[in-house]
Amino acid sequence: MAAPVDRQEALAALAAEAGTRLELAAPQDILSWALETFGDQFCITASMADAVVIDMASRIRPGVPVIFLETGYHFPETLRTRDRVARKYPVVVHSVVPKQTIEQQDALFGPKLHDRDPDACCNLRKVEPLRRSLEPYAAWASGIRRDETASRRSIGVVEWDANRAMVKVNPLARWTQDDVDDYVAEHDVVVNPLLSQGYPSIGCAPCTRKVAPGESPRSGRWAGSGKTECGLHLNADGQLVRRGN
Repeated sequence: MAAPVDRQEALAALAAEAGTRLELAAPQDILSWALETFGDQFCITASMADAVVIDMASRIRPGVPVIFLETGYHFPETLRTRDRVARKYPVVVHSVVPKQTIEQQDALFGPKLHDRDPDACCNLRKVEPLRRSLEPYAAWASGIRRDETASRRSIGVVEWDANRAMVKVNPLARWTQDDVDDYVAEHDVVVNPLLSQGYPSIGCAPCTRKVAPGESPRSGRWAGSGKTECGLHLNADGQLVRRGN
């Protein structure tokens, strides 16, 4: 259920103020603010490429809920990474499934919708399940970073997600891949083995290919389609949330 308009306005103002104040803060400090501010109404979403944000949050407050979108198309390595995360960290992993099985989706829309209309497939298997799973919360965190793609260069460390009327926290926004690698090595963070096998950005198996040396890390996602985002981080106007929004 959506928050009342006056509460939405207050949350939006809170996000704008925190986004400015915490712009130069360490990721752990950003997560500490979010956990203290929202308590049980805060969750983390994870693609299970790595568990950096999960590791940080679990050190601050054990028991944080983690949402994993189990699309039915994941690599086996990704599912095994999810299981390792659930065993290692003091968090509660929720595997959220779409309303339709792959077989039901094929019957309604035809086989391999991901090849013919990847946006529609992502909406059915990622965007709608995420919307549903976030309903109990007032704020959510992701691990996206500004250095990943040109379209993400303006994301805020804290911003207003107008599409879902929630606060969105991107604690790693200012980090680089080197920062992530250093943290993983220092804290022995769980990572998806596909990262070392030529898949620097991991999505559903039918829509993810290996990346050649020198290519953009996300060039292996929806290769040849012109699609760059699955829709999870887009606002109602189809644009990424940006600082100042």
